[in-house]
Amino acid sequence: MQLNINSIVNADTRKQWLSKGYSLPQYDICKVKENTEKNCKWVHFGGGNIFRVFLGSRMQALLNAGLADSGIIVGEGFDEEVVEKGYAPFDNLSINVTLKSEGSVDKEVCASVAEAMVCSTQRPAEWARFVEIFTNPALQMVSFTITEKGYATTPGYVQADIQRGPQNCTTICCMVVSLLNERFKAGKYPIAVVSMDNCSQNGAKLFAGISTIAKTWAEMGLVSKEFIDYLCDPSQVSFPWSMIDKITPRPDATVADMLKADGVENIDPVITAKRSYVAPFVNAEECEYLVVEDLFPNGRPCLEKAGVYFTDRDTVTKVERMKVCTCLNPLHTAMSLMGCLLGYTKISDEMKDQDIVKYIERLGYVEGLPVVTDPGILSPKSFIDDVVYKRLPNPFMPDAPQRIATDTSQKLAIRFGETVKAYQENGLDLANLKVIPVVLASWVRYILGIDDNGQPFEISADPLLESAQADVADVKFGQALKGGELDKILSREEIWGYNVLTSPLKDAVISAFESLNAGPGAVRKTLHKVVEG
Repeated sequence: MQLNINSIVNADTRKQWLSKGYSLPQYDICKVKENTEKNCKWVHFGGGNIFRVFLGSRMQALLNAGLADSGIIVGEGFDEEVVEKGYAPFDNLSINVTLKSEGSVDKEVCASVAEAMVCSTQRPAEWARFVEIFTNPALQMVSFTITEKGYATTPGYVQADIQRGPQNCTTICCMVVSLLNERFKAGKYPIAVVSMDNCSQNGAKLFAGISTIAKTWAEMGLVSKEFIDYLCDPSQVSFPWSMIDKITPRPDATVADMLKADGVENIDPVITAKRSYVAPFVNAEECEYLVVEDLFPNGRPCLEKAGVYFTDRDTVTKVERMKVCTCLNPLHTAMSLMGCLLGYTKISDEMKDQDIVKYIERLGYVEGLPVVTDPGILSPKSFIDDVVYKRLPNPFMPDAPQRIATDTSQKLAIRFGETVKAYQENGLDLANLKVIPVVLASWVRYILGIDDNGQPFEISADPLLESAQADVADVKFGQALKGGELDKILSREEIWGYNVLTSPLKDAVISAFESLNAGPGAVRKTLHKVVEG
């Protein structure tokens, strides 16, 4: 069983795939490829895991249902080996492996990627092809999963790239501006430029990067003022906001072994020179959410018929706020801090600990839901249900509390501070918050670097770790506070989002810390008390 088009369309080998439980494309792959080459409607930059298993799979659903007749063209502007080792040897196919929390596995061979190319001005043939695509009126959208840092224009290497101009630039946003300028010159054709990266106000961040590059080139006399007007007119070039959520870890060796046991050949993951983890398969959780602002001046694929939500910008913002402030991120942070203190190394193992399960249940359902930003299109309670009972317990998702605990100082204000503020704005009694004070105190306890057995552990990277530890330098494990030792750390508004020292939660946070820091076993005792009390 070779992963290539011939293998999945040939009658004999197709039977082998089907007999092993693989879902196969139900459309004419060659015809879709031909249609896409002639009139591509969707280009995507960043051909990594979340694209293949989520966006690529949703496009395949449309193709299977006869609701689309063309696929996606992938451009890779960062790591050429992603294309050369992850796409080209497999006819651009991928095996999407969905690992469900109850133990079942879905395996789908996805063929919705019609072309995959390296996007580079230094590769004339590929660059000419991208210019051809972008100057075709049929193109409706260009989307991105290149991470938030891909939109930044302040790094020195990006500044240097901007100076190279439209024909010689090498960074992805500069190349996209160059391609959009070609589209403008060809006929001012409309298009949607869509960030699908997991960051707040992603459309605004993408527009800021694109417009900064374009305006700099205009000042240099490299593009016209009319191009800037085109780029800044949402009726011609839009930058919709979106919220995306799906866990897609690196290719897992146990999944590769499972596929090889089925008879699939040559699918071992490789690590590229740029440290990308590349494989012809993707392992992912079952839950997925994509909410997109419906602002597409040249039309779009009917992805709403494949599970994607299209709505207005305000609703996208509410969905993101629901996830980040209440229904997912706070639960993740709370359990990860406790998990590190209690010696856990897997999120799924933590979810076998009933104290921790009750801890995040109370945090989400009891303390978060009363002030949740309800977007209307997704139920906050159902979202938490999926997090607590499907996503976090999934043993196939090899996530670690140590990873989640990274950069916690940058997360506390939005994940917990916003809830505290909402309680005050809505006139609710902060005394009803039993878990949140413990979470805040658990981070202070965490940065001491001593676990619940009294043993030192490695603290995850955090930009404020050194200064925060200096703030609590007088605090000793197992020793009672004498008074004032937490004043500096609790007064840092940039960490908490407000001054805890002057807030009504001050006494509860200090009391929780004293309980957590009383000596070996104190973390477990405090955790059990807060969920049972």
